[in-house]
Amino acid sequence: MNVAAPQSRFLRATYSGYLVLFFIYLAAPLVAAGVFAFNDSTFSALPWKGFTLDWFFGTTDPKVGMFHDRRLLRGMGNSLYIGVIVAALSVVVGTCNAFLFERKEFPFKSVLYILMVLPLVIPGVILGISILVFASMVANGVENGTGIDLGFLRPGLFLVIIGQFSFLTTITSLVIAARLRKFDVALEEAALNLGATRVRVLATITLPYLAPALFSAFIVGFLISFENFNTTLMLVGSDAPLTITMYDRMVKVGSTPVLNAVSFFLMVGSGLLALISVLAQRQRADD
Repeated sequence: MNVAAPQSRFLRATYSGYLVLFFIYLAAPLVAAGVFAFNDSTFSALPWKGFTLDWFFGTTDPKVGMFHDRRLLRGMGNSLYIGVIVAALSVVVGTCNAFLFERKEFPFKSVLYILMVLPLVIPGVILGISILVFASMVANGVENGTGIDLGFLRPGLFLVIIGQFSFLTTITSLVIAARLRKFDVALEEAALNLGATRVRVLATITLPYLAPALFSAFIVGFLISFENFNTTLMLVGSDAPLTITMYDRMVKVGSTPVLNAVSFFLMVGSGLLALISVLAQRQRADD
């Protein structure tokens, strides 16, 4: 089929209509969540009872806003803490993986690459349960054999970080490897021929070239970590991140406008971070 050939008006209209319906399908739930975050009602439903910011800044029951809800703020703090650590670790290890698979040849390279990508196709619940079972088995074995309680291997922040790190490293590795694949190795060879050490070449030539990918990988890793639910649910302890806190609130109380306010806040924050990432890459490309 020649895609460049002129198309009938009916086909163009059908294609345009499909695009409009598709984006409405994607945006409608987000728009609804955002709108009900400003509805002056204790229920996330119609009718519209007026505009209010109480679900963000309210201080009295039943309209305690998200910025005055200690449990939600604690969950947000835990998510920020986990997200920064997981994203940073994933970028460091992902960079090493990118150099390993793009620059080196070694036995069973294809097998190891498949193993690296495998966490992406494993359901998050299964991944979380597997890590929990393995960590508990090790902790119980050590405790039974030596009497030492390895508390960090029990459900908690450490296991959440390990669980998210196990699949986010794959994503950061692929993002950074895609950028490294386009790098002209001749630039490194020229610097080495002029007497530069490998560390200096890495610091002044290679890593600056990879900087947009490193930044993007960090942003992507942070956002995925912040919104992760399935894996985190299996590994969380008393210090629950925001997604688990919201789920627990919804199960016990039901869907309330304060959850819509949190959702709106996260949508805006995620959009800004994604925009910053795109602008950083575009500015680097222009340079």
